[in-house]
Amino acid sequence: MNQLLRNIMAAAGITFLIGAAGCSKFLDQPVNGILPEDEFYKTDNDAVQATTAVYDMMQTDYNTVWGSLYMVKLMLSDESNAGGSGPGDQPGYQDLDLFRHDSQNDKVYWTWRMCYYTIYRANKVIAKVTPDNDLRKRLIAEAKALRAYNYLDLVTLWGDVPMVLGDIAPADYTKTPRAAKADVYAQIVKDLQEAIPLLPVKSAYSAGDRFRASKGMAQATLGKAYLYQQKWADAVTQFELVINSHEYGLESSVAKVFSRSGEFGLESIFELSYDSGQSYDWGNFPWDKRPESNIHIQLMGPRSDYYTKAPGDSLVAGWGFNRPKKKLFDVYIAANDVDRRKSTIMSETELKAAGGNWSAPNDYEYEGYFQRKYGSFSTQTNSSGSAIAELNYGTNWRLIRYADVLLMAAEAQYRAGGEGQSRTYLNLVRNRSNLVSIQPAGTALFNAIVTERQMELAFEGFRFIDLVRWGLAEQELGSLGFKKGKNELLPIPDQDVKTAGLPQNSMY
Repeated sequence: MNQLLRNIMAAAGITFLIGAAGCSKFLDQPVNGILPEDEFYKTDNDAVQATTAVYDMMQTDYNTVWGSLYMVKLMLSDESNAGGSGPGDQPGYQDLDLFRHDSQNDKVYWTWRMCYYTIYRANKVIAKVTPDNDLRKRLIAEAKALRAYNYLDLVTLWGDVPMVLGDIAPADYTKTPRAAKADVYAQIVKDLQEAIPLLPVKSAYSAGDRFRASKGMAQATLGKAYLYQQKWADAVTQFELVINSHEYGLESSVAKVFSRSGEFGLESIFELSYDSGQSYDWGNFPWDKRPESNIHIQLMGPRSDYYTKAPGDSLVAGWGFNRPKKKLFDVYIAANDVDRRKSTIMSETELKAAGGNWSAPNDYEYEGYFQRKYGSFSTQTNSSGSAIAELNYGTNWRLIRYADVLLMAAEAQYRAGGEGQSRTYLNLVRNRSNLVSIQPAGTALFNAIVTERQMELAFEGFRFIDLVRWGLAEQELGSLGFKKGKNELLPIPDQDVKTAGLPQNSMY
């Protein structure tokens, strides 16, 4: 059994007793809370639990080690430096940041296997939940949408990838080769097309089910899959179904989107939720397991050794990763984009003007700026009673939001020849941030979309994939170490190359 799928078995969605016979009566006793797999998936409640477990695995950005899909995508961009206390502090992230990662990079390995863990759980739901009623049909549709979402991450980051679609026997694990990108995309489209008719619109879900995949989530993901394949007209169709559904809108500001009150709000199409109510302290935080809080927010806060917050601000200290580059700050300045910049990136000059301080101008990979979009805000954590604020951030990852859909629709319309509608969508996003409407045409319109995505979606994990698919990665990332023909894709983890015989990506 190869290492990837051995790990998938170990991380199965619900804990099952796949027992072997034992000779003692003690071993024959039932274990409370554990069911044989053939006794599960029988009831509606079983199906709900199994489907919820798929989301739970997607939430696992910290799983005994630092290995966040969000951070992996971010480190490959030109938005920020890895940072930390110095060279050797989380070298997996630092190597990605400098394009010196290889097939043994631990962050690449964990991200790869978390995607497959999620797919494993989705496959269980799809294969074992019988579509006997509307609830179960919807849950299977959710699982298909989540499987498609994860395969979209896999195919964009690794290219050809093993495609596991069924509840296959362990003996077949090592027989799963890398599938061609075209085949992976075809499966993504198939899953989403089957899911969309059975998924409810966002407003049909109760408050407690806001985290679930909706019709709009699946349509937006399908539109993105078409966009990435340069199927412009098909992408337009899906994005405009989302836009014309009237289920979504732009919040009053980017700051509102990323506030606690903005979670699952007007602009939210799909997000992963975290919990600040576990009241973790240094004694009970599950470093050897999966926390319910988002510990990566603490990882990204301004390094506590040197940072003093401004008296009127709620951005508190963290551990100093994800340090913004001057290049990004300058893009906002050139565009005279004040409101959006202030909710995304803060300069040391602004910190000091507000009464705060930074005492280490030459600190490791520090260029004079602090990230605020996913900021370590005291308003998004829990410090009541014995709870330690550093360990209890409940900040959700916003995976798909309406502004992103508008900008993807603008790009798809431009590519399909609909420049007028493209400008309309572009200006809707600009106007929300108090920027004047613009009327570019031709290449100037495309360049405006590129810049708008850079400003609107900074620190959200889209920049690297955008640059690669636009053919701009070498131009924008070459000075950081990016090598054309190699770094468009991540390496296949070495363990799976060796144990499953998977061919490695070029130049790794």
